[in-house]
Amino acid sequence: MPANSPYVYFSREQWRQYRSDTSLMLTEQELQQLRGFNESISLKEVEDIYLPLSRLLNLYVVASQQLHQISGQFLGDPTARVPYIIGICGSVAVGKSTTSRILQTLLSSWPNHPHVDLVTTDGFLYPNKVLEERHLMDRKGFPESFQTRKLMQFLVDVKSGQPAVGVPLYSHEKYDIVTDETKTVRQPDILIIEGLNILQTQSRHGLPGYERTFISDFLDFSIYVDAPTTVIETWFLARFMAFRQAAQHRPDVFFHHFNKMSDDAAYAYARQVWADINAANLATHILPYKHRARLILNKNEDHSISHVALRKS
Repeated sequence: MPANSPYVYFSREQWRQYRSDTSLMLTEQELQQLRGFNESISLKEVEDIYLPLSRLLNLYVVASQQLHQISGQFLGDPTARVPYIIGICGSVAVGKSTTSRILQTLLSSWPNHPHVDLVTTDGFLYPNKVLEERHLMDRKGFPESFQTRKLMQFLVDVKSGQPAVGVPLYSHEKYDIVTDETKTVRQPDILIIEGLNILQTQSRHGLPGYERTFISDFLDFSIYVDAPTTVIETWFLARFMAFRQAAQHRPDVFFHHFNKMSDDAAYAYARQVWADINAANLATHILPYKHRARLILNKNEDHSISHVALRKS
């Protein structure tokens, strides 16, 4: 690793030592519910990688809570409680959702912050109808396909201590926004926000008073889930074909219509989607911002973590 890097690098063996005496409050059955579709992760992986990470994050959160109390004492009028926001970023199919769910479960077991909520930025995508009208369906996942102003307002509301903030939902089965249901975030101790472009910097977001503010400005800690692009492509293709297979007898699911294609045709289509959309988005709008993250999880081909990089300050 480069000597002049702003990160400290830990091998898997080195990182696991920082678990200390942290207990694993997770069963194999519970882990099964947290795994992503067509993704494997073991309890050993949780013990070696995610327990030390949860311990580190707990220390950050407790320090932030103490600082908030000090500010309240200084002002003589404690402000509304605001959540500690952890952002998790990375490519499509890299395993962001699994990482987010595992951390949500582990962090909620710490006594200082039992209420941990999770929001994905998929809910802030424009509905398919709008994307079609704007000729953006083949740019889905790119920055212009998101309602960034709406996402920014959500973060402003959460960080201002609003007691209840609504969040739109996204259905991966329908491949579209859920129009008749929302999620409410009610002042959690920790909020995990997972998304493709949350580390990106853009010149303007269009929110009055926050024109020069980025989504990452609202993150207290950020994690980038990384793997070689060729490996992520393999995961994407396998997941696409697994989604297709699972939807074979479900005409109400988006991936069902791909069963009208032959296996070879569907696989070729998935490769084209990866090349034209996901790989292009990764190369242009996601990967260049990797080193804005506080911590980077580097994955092997089997989804296990090979090493961890933690920013020095």
